[in-house]
Parts: sequence; structure tokens; C-alpha cells
Amino acid sequence: MRWEHPGGFVADDDPARIDLDVVHGFISTSYWAAGIPRDLMAKAIANSLNVGVYAADGAQVAYARAATDRATFAWIADVFVLESHRGHGLGKFVVSTLLEHPELQGLRRTMLATLDAHGLYRSYGFEDLADPSRFLVVQQAPATLYGSPS
Repeated sequence: MRWEHPGGFVADDDPARIDLDVVHGFISTSYWAAGIPRDLMAKAIANSLNVGVYAADGAQVAYARAATDRATFAWIADVFVLESHRGHGLGKFVVSTLLEHPELQGLRRTMLATLDAHGLYRSYGFEDLADPSRFLVVQQAPATLYGSPS
């Protein structure tokens, strides 16, 4: 599917259009997945519902994905806009496009984690967990996940 942005940008859910160099380049330097190997990022993309945002020249400038069963839940992840393209409403565009995707409608639960974009996500109805004591996590240090840098 394709969605148009008033600024001439286009969002597209075609996974073949994702520029792995752009996505991996950004995500591998992010606070949430620093050092993620390229092949692991490619696997995450292949197993997710993806939305890329592209400039008029076709260059990818933003991205978001949902890890989902497309029936009951989704985990929103890896949302970003390249710094050079911020200030055009593309963060809201990529999040809106992903959340409005037909395959994410009617889900019982959509979740995410963020360090610095609470206001953005709250504007879409996300809120703090009503009972965080119900949620558990297994969390591994990046060195355990991606191996120690050589």
C-alpha cells in the first residue's frame, strides 16, 4: 500500500523497497539497538510489518515496523526519521501510517517502548501500563546479544 504526504513524501509497506543500508545505519547507532548486526536487522525487517517513508527522489528518509501476529497484538519498534528530514511532520506520518495499516486494525493490544517520544505516542492513545506488575521481560546486554566488539 502507498500513502501520500502533503510534502511530497510517500509511505510504502513494500518490504522489498526498504533500504537496509539506511535502516541498519540508523538503528545500529540508536540507544535501543546499538551495534545490531546487519543480518539481524534484515531478519527483523523480513519478519515484521514495515512502513518506509521516501522522498520524491526515492531515497528512504523514515521507517517504522510492527512485530505482530496481525490478529491480537503488535509491538511497534525501530521508528525513526533521518535527522536531515526532521521538521516536516514525518514522525507523525510514519507512526500514523503504521498504526492505520489495515493489518493492524482490531488488535487487542499494541505496545511500544520509548525513552524520549512519550508525547508523540500519547497523542495516538498510548498510555502507561495500567498494571506493570503483570508484565515480565527477559533482557540481555547487547554484548550477549551481538557479541563483544573485536
